[in-house]
Amino acid sequence: MEKAARKASRHFARDFGEVENLQVSRKGPADFVSAADLKAERILREELLHARPNHGFVGEEDEDVKSQDGGRWIVDPLDGTTNFIHGLPHFAVSIALERDGALAAAVVYQPLTDELFWASKGAGAFLNNRRLRVAARTDMADCLFATGAPFLGHGDHPRFLRQLEAVIGVSAGVRRFGAAALDLVYVAAGKFDGFWEGGLKPWDIAAGALIAQEAGALVTDFDGGGDWLNSGDVVAAPPNLHEKLRKIAADA
Repeated sequence: MEKAARKASRHFARDFGEVENLQVSRKGPADFVSAADLKAERILREELLHARPNHGFVGEEDEDVKSQDGGRWIVDPLDGTTNFIHGLPHFAVSIALERDGALAAAVVYQPLTDELFWASKGAGAFLNNRRLRVAARTDMADCLFATGAPFLGHGDHPRFLRQLEAVIGVSAGVRRFGAAALDLVYVAAGKFDGFWEGGLKPWDIAAGALIAQEAGALVTDFDGGGDWLNSGDVVAAPPNLHEKLRKIAADA
């Protein structure tokens, strides 16, 4: 998984510099980035299915491959595409391995900073070679949370605004960085005290959520259930904060 993530992201640093040059053009960089996104997913598909030919493959860009052995790769070749398009250096490659319906391993790689977040079920979460643990803060007033905001034509805007108003009223702040995989691994690393967002896709959250769980976070849907990978509504936070954040998301 690490080999695939690094190989798929080799061109991102070069392409990112080209995107910054394209910002001044009328057409903009969207078509250019779409091509880079597709190229990265094809590299990931080739590498991962070469390693495990009977696994399925689910990605953001191309057609799904059905599993023949209960294993499935869940992949986002460029989480934070809009950031990339606008020349913002906050994006990642996200790869999760699912076995028989349960997440088993995950990699989230930020190529510009060479940060490799990874986890295996039951074996902990790591940033490169450093073990990760969620933050120990307990007072919401001291906590910094992350979320993702709906945009034009997507999501429940009124619900999100109610959630946001409730969280900013009891916390030290909320950040919206535009890459759910990185938000989740930042919860794992203790940079954020929690994350919530609705309407996400499996490839947005599968890898980051497992890494957060292995670092000690609870991950549920807004109702406290375990169907967050399918519903796309997710709350991730340390156990002593999770219920408070979840209740805010649900009540809104």
